[in-house]
Parts: sequence; structure tokens; C-alpha cells
Amino acid sequence: MSISAKARSLDHLVLPIADLGIARERLAALGFTVAPVGIHPFGTENACVYFSDGTFLEPLAIRDAGKVDEAIAAQNVFVARDRLFRERNGDEGFSALVFGTEDADADHAVFVRAAVSAGPRLDFSRAFVDASGKADTASFRLAFAAEADMPDAFFFTCERVNAPKVDRSALQAHANGARRIVGVMAASADPEAHSGFFNVVARTEPGIANGETIQFELPNATIALTDPAGLKAAFGVEAPSVSSLRLAAIVFGVKDLARTEALLIADAVDYHRRGSRLIVPPAAGQGAIFAFEEFS
Repeated sequence: MSISAKARSLDHLVLPIADLGIARERLAALGFTVAPVGIHPFGTENACVYFSDGTFLEPLAIRDAGKVDEAIAAQNVFVARDRLFRERNGDEGFSALVFGTEDADADHAVFVRAAVSAGPRLDFSRAFVDASGKADTASFRLAFAAEADMPDAFFFTCERVNAPKVDRSALQAHANGARRIVGVMAASADPEAHSGFFNVVARTEPGIANGETIQFELPNATIALTDPAGLKAAFGVEAPSVSSLRLAAIVFGVKDLARTEALLIADAVDYHRRGSRLIVPPAAGQGAIFAFEEFS
């Protein structure tokens, strides 16, 4: 399948977690370099994992429940959807997939016209500190999308209004050799029913990967939608409840799979091989299935 010239790129993935300290320990045990804590003005905090292609993981914790309450009352969709996810699924999981954009205002208008807007746009800024302690301010503009019957996942575009002028190279070097996010898999009882939604939010046409799996090719990653049986076949892990679409698995490209495996063994991480991948089931601080494969 050819990629549309206008297809969106993956920007980052949001992983709700109960305790940021536990998440930092878990991600470090998996061989990731974790950034210093980032504090949002609306009551949440993160400790991100950055990759050399500009994508990243965002483990997200609640820092100040009172500020979260205030933000939800002010129609902040980001924290409102995070709370909805936690109420339905607990404090550990994989709640959001984020696309890069240069115009979140235009995206919001598109989502409204397509009847998939999840609520008002959001602008915010937060302090950013690199590994050497150099600080800057990061500013973002977000436009949200979700289907009406999609309470367990949401999507948004992220316009980086002010990108931190700091050196992230140390944060992008990982002991497990991870270079990038290769793909994401979501589970649904009826994957094809979501094709129209992904046409809008990803701006690319679907293709059939195999069987019931529908695949959307982005310029820098792949989104695959499958049913619970397809998820288990791909990763050997039982699917979560799929009364609605659920984001379930993340595939990382690594330089040397043997090196990654040696690290998992040394850190006593539970994993198994499936085909050419190393599969790590979800655990505290890691709300999704993690898979590692060699990517040159």
C-alpha cells in the first residue's frame, strides 16, 4: 500500500501509570533511558522515553488530583480522557496514540466536520530539562479525536509550538538498543468498523496485513487493528477486554536483538520469543505489551 503524501506521522504514545517511580524502575530494567520528570500545569506528570527519530513514550501519572479536577471542569480533554480510562481500566495501561501536526486548529476543524472530535482544543506549556540540567519551555497545541463508542482509547494531534532547544542525544541512547517505535497494535471485536475513523485521524488508507488485521502505514510507523485472537497470535499474550477498541501493544526497533535479550535476562525481566520478536507482557509501570525486533 502506498503512503499518502499527507499521512500523519506518529508523534508519541501515552501510557497511564499508577506510580512514576515504579514506571522509571520498570523502563530502566527494560533498557530504556528515562528523562527527568516533566510537570504539566493541569495536575499530571510524566517521565518520557525519547527516540532518535523524534517519537517518544509518555508514561503519565497523577501528581495533583485537585488540579486535575479543576482542569476537567474547564473542559481539558487530555485529563478528562485520562480519568475516563483509569476509571474503566485501572491506573496502568495504554490510553492514547498521538500524531504530529503543523496545524492543530485545522485538525480540530476536520475532526468536528467528521463528527469524531473528542472535545475542545488544548494549548499548554511546561518546563523541560535535559540530561545535563539545561532547561527550556515546551509549548504544545492539541486537537482530540475519538469515536462515540471508544471510551478506552483516544487520539490527538500534537503541534509543537515551541520545541525545547536542548540536547536530547543522551536521552535517546538506550541500553537495549532501541532506535524507534516500529508499530502499534490495537484490538477490537470488529477492526474493520474503525477504518473510517482511522482514515480521518491518520489521513491514510487501510490495507489488509493478513486475516482480519487491518494495517495503516504512517511515514514512520504502522498502526495495526486486529481482533483478540489476532493479538494473541501476534504476541502470545491474552488480549484485554475489548468491549471497545483498546490500544494493546508497542513494537520497538532495536539494533541488535541478541543484545536486547541479554539485557532482559540480566535484569530478570519476564519475556518470551515469538518469531523474530522478543515479547514482554505488561507489568506495573509498563501498561502495554512491549515487543522488540531488529530494525536496520
